[in-house]
Amino acid sequence: MRGRGKPPAAPLPQRDGIDPVRVRLPEDPAGAWESVRDHLMDRFARAIGARRVDAMLAEGLFVGADGGAVGGNEPYTAGRFLWFHRDFAPEEPVPFPVGVVYRDEHLVIADKPHFLATTPRGRHITETVVARLRRELDLPELQPAHRLDRLTAGLVLCVVRAGDRGAYQTLFRDRLVRKEYEAVAPYDPELTLPRTVRSRIVKERGVIAAREEPGTANSESWIELVGHRGAFGRYRLVPATGRTHQLRVHMNALGLPLVNDPVYPVVEPEPEHADYGRPLQLLAKVLEFTDPVTGEPHRFESGLRLSAWPDR
Repeated sequence: MRGRGKPPAAPLPQRDGIDPVRVRLPEDPAGAWESVRDHLMDRFARAIGARRVDAMLAEGLFVGADGGAVGGNEPYTAGRFLWFHRDFAPEEPVPFPVGVVYRDEHLVIADKPHFLATTPRGRHITETVVARLRRELDLPELQPAHRLDRLTAGLVLCVVRAGDRGAYQTLFRDRLVRKEYEAVAPYDPELTLPRTVRSRIVKERGVIAAREEPGTANSESWIELVGHRGAFGRYRLVPATGRTHQLRVHMNALGLPLVNDPVYPVVEPEPEHADYGRPLQLLAKVLEFTDPVTGEPHRFESGLRLSAWPDR
């Protein structure tokens, strides 16, 4: 089968750090679409409304490869590319900055605050690490090589140029990045630590909480008590694998659910507005790896601190 080839570059600039949506008009063996409008209605009317599709066509918001507006009555042509900017719903601003621990021509090591998503997804589009840093650093190609949960703070490795992303993603895929986390959770003097925890973790699409089940282990974490004050302990967590919610699941299984965790041991209803005074007490503290592009050894440490364990 003949390949489609590389699509043309987007003729629209980013908006608020977000790329335009690219649409390729598919083959139409049934002849259902006589015009561009016919297809766009079938494709987007349910998601954004028929009136909005017509309004966008009237305003020239769908463009072709030359950047010119595409009219709804233009004949349907399979394989043609169109671009447009989606409408962003209002987002609650996360009132914390994204720190930059390190920057060179290949990398940006971001220090992500709690409550800020890493990548645009779902309800979080412009209020994300990617969108913010693209705007603030004027780096339109910036992309993350991995992801932190929205509620987790700490280090995120981002690449400056999209072409370098694969090399750095491979580091994480091949477990060549040493990651170290810090957490605050209950202190149990009867629990023997440090220890390695291994289990089988399953995460179903559409279900918030992951769960452990019998079977071959697919996750491994090193858990160490660093200190304790009264009823709480400070823990160093070193994951050998990267399952969704792995550290939170393992700590909860030990009877040590993280402070302010809204999912483990019990899923709490998501509030209408985030309670910024109760961040999840989990911090991606250290990233250590050998740079696949330059060959340099790197070790980065977050400048953030967990609020439940203030310096004294």
